[in-house]
Amino acid sequence: MLKLIGVLLVAVGFLFRLNTLLVVTVAGIVTGLVSGLSLHEVITMFGQFFVDNRYMSMAILLTLPIFGVLEKYGLKEQAEVLIKKAKNASSGNVLLIYLFIREISAAVGLNIGGHAQSVRPLVAPMSEGAARAKYGELPPKVKEDIRAHAAAAENTGWFFGEDIFIATGGILLMKGFFDSVGIHVDVWDMALWGIPTAISALVISAIRFRQLDRRIHKKMTKHKPTSSSKTEAS
Repeated sequence: MLKLIGVLLVAVGFLFRLNTLLVVTVAGIVTGLVSGLSLHEVITMFGQFFVDNRYMSMAILLTLPIFGVLEKYGLKEQAEVLIKKAKNASSGNVLLIYLFIREISAAVGLNIGGHAQSVRPLVAPMSEGAARAKYGELPPKVKEDIRAHAAAAENTGWFFGEDIFIATGGILLMKGFFDSVGIHVDVWDMALWGIPTAISALVISAIRFRQLDRRIHKKMTKHKPTSSSKTEAS
């Protein structure tokens, strides 16, 4: 049980909103030390894992500067202008469309999204722009609510969509685990049973996005005076 102290450290670090990279690194080092490894062995394992997964790291390191430059030259602003031209667009509709596209792309093995690549520069600004086109300037709490749901759309779409693709890491990890304990499960069977889960996630998210639209409408119209009150005041 002592070897699970790393999980506790991660939970406490996230609870107090400490630096994520620092929390995970400390948790890994402590877990290695209590497991009987020396500090040298733990650091060696960190380096080995980084080298083994360097191609995944390079993809992130290469794309982040590109989107940083695009943001600097007005990508977010242009995304808001584009969505404002769409009639009857709402924050929930924008997020639902993105979630659907994210699930479909993940199901066929295409990673076209990401928090840094899509959510921050495109999805969140477009969702805010849809609400701003209807109600005007948004208070900070409404903006944070929209951004949180945009992040949730990314996580939900990628997590449940990739389980339909047989060559994804999640499917291969489960395949390896089942084989190690003597249980034969075909990857096609696991991918097939991922379909109803992905559909359920899409339906539940659609309900949550609908509730988001209602919540935004309620907050933005709550303190607005009605026409009758304006007439009485005049």
